[in-house]
Amino acid sequence: MGFSGISIWQLLIVLVIVLLVFGTKRLKNIGSDMGNAIKGFKGAMSDAGQDKKEEAQPEQLEESKTETADTVTENKAKNSEQEKV
Repeated sequence: MGFSGISIWQLLIVLVIVLLVFGTKRLKNIGSDMGNAIKGFKGAMSDAGQDKKEEAQPEQLEESKTETADTVTENKAKNSEQEKV
């Protein structure tokens, strides 16, 4: 016995009928289309997750931008002092 009363022979018969009706080329195209759709869905979900992380931590992003600007200002000041000497 297989899944819920369906034997392996019955599954094979259904597979043969599907192959006869659709053909291998069409089944291959359907499989690749489904794979691309799943990849696109996963990509969209990961993009949405990154957007949520950025929205949840705007203060940290602002702080890092400020620190970067301060570092640049300090470096310019040091360079100008070194040029004077």
